[in-house]
Amino acid sequence: MNAAAKWVAGGQTYPPSTLYVVATPIGNLADISLRALYLLGLADTIACEDTRHTGQLLHAYGLHKPLMALHEHNESEAAQSVIAKLQAGERVAYVSDAGTPAVSDPGSRLVAAVTTAGLRVVPLPGASSVTAVLSVAGCVAADTSRGSQVAGFVFAGFLPTKGADRANALKQLALEPKAVVILEAPHRIEVLFKDLSELGTRKVTIGRELTKQFESVITMPASALTNWLASKADNARGEFAIALHPQPLLDKASSSAADTAITTTAAALLTRLLQEVPLKTAVQVAVDVSGLAKNDLYDQALLLKNSKR
Repeated sequence: MNAAAKWVAGGQTYPPSTLYVVATPIGNLADISLRALYLLGLADTIACEDTRHTGQLLHAYGLHKPLMALHEHNESEAAQSVIAKLQAGERVAYVSDAGTPAVSDPGSRLVAAVTTAGLRVVPLPGASSVTAVLSVAGCVAADTSRGSQVAGFVFAGFLPTKGADRANALKQLALEPKAVVILEAPHRIEVLFKDLSELGTRKVTIGRELTKQFESVITMPASALTNWLASKADNARGEFAIALHPQPLLDKASSSAADTAITTTAAALLTRLLQEVPLKTAVQVAVDVSGLAKNDLYDQALLLKNSKR
């Protein structure tokens, strides 16, 4: 494999005095790219989130390189050591334990420090739990003109664990019209699913242990999450990447019965929004989420606001 990596990637230039941000497998060792393998073999030093974990990865591919620890607790200090190596002409690779560094894993402060020092940073893309779960959720549309999905997605990463920060994050999830990707560890998944279950019929795709031997992918309404988790002990094991599907765009040509339900839903949404934001902002958010006419929602908001006086 290393010979193949050299064959396909060796023709490219890999300048010295450069930091290479290298994506590594999120579980399945076979998911590493040939270009990543070649660069890891070329690097003078590999900075990594956990030297033991990265040592095992390198051993699997027959690579032996000097390692230095750079993680969330020492990132700012270790970044200065990386900069010194780069200024001395070294090629330094940075890898996190799994996936793409500097997204939800350490690395962003390192990249910022290296860039500020006037040195080059080069990405080597690869495995990502974010794109992996979105690819099997089927909930991100590139063009909303041909379907009912909302284009794009939001990456929320790991939510705050408690207090006002978590409450605010959950409110934003409930109001966000686009797909949202959330990451979570097994010891916090029960609490997260309890919170997400309040979203009712909104669809959620669960990616558990993605790319690994006991990988599972399943889509269900948010209201079913806690029951699914409790149905089998294995369901709570492993790392989670979760795609919250977009808010469904409502069909304006629906029947009168459906219109009544739409009015009820819109009124409930507006009532909640008016508790937090000004009337015009509440109306615009409700338009984005529901797809209903702005004038109708503005009239509804005025009624709700006046009814409280």
